[in-house]
Amino acid sequence: MTASMLHASCVSIEGAGIMISGPSGSGKSDLALRLIDRGATLISDDYVELRLDQGRILLNAPANIEGKIELRSLGIFDCPHVSDIPLMMQVLLKPTTARFPMDSQTETIMTMAVPTITLNAAEASAPIKVEMALRQLLKGSESA
Repeated sequence: MTASMLHASCVSIEGAGIMISGPSGSGKSDLALRLIDRGATLISDDYVELRLDQGRILLNAPANIEGKIELRSLGIFDCPHVSDIPLMMQVLLKPTTARFPMDSQTETIMTMAVPTITLNAAEASAPIKVEMALRQLLKGSESA
């Protein structure tokens, strides 16, 4: 089993792991919190352990931050969390994004092609876009 640590926040939506990546201050924890408010469950905030296991990447929180989320300007809070969730999609946070990306976006993570979307976390619609992209991804994998 291969393991790695990345600077990212992760949530689970109906058992599908969503990894939120981007530079410090880009809104990773904020987007995770808004997704949690809509029914997602925290996997990890700020750092995530990735483990390659039987052709899947499993997401977990490092032990020292398990079940914790940082709310900027308020502090660190306890939060219900889950572990060993398979990575299904990455959300890459950038201040500007393409209106109509022409190609299916993927990024290689631990030798695996991971579907990736690029969003601006400051947009009010960002959590809804994550959910819609995941639905589309899951719908596509059912018909394949």
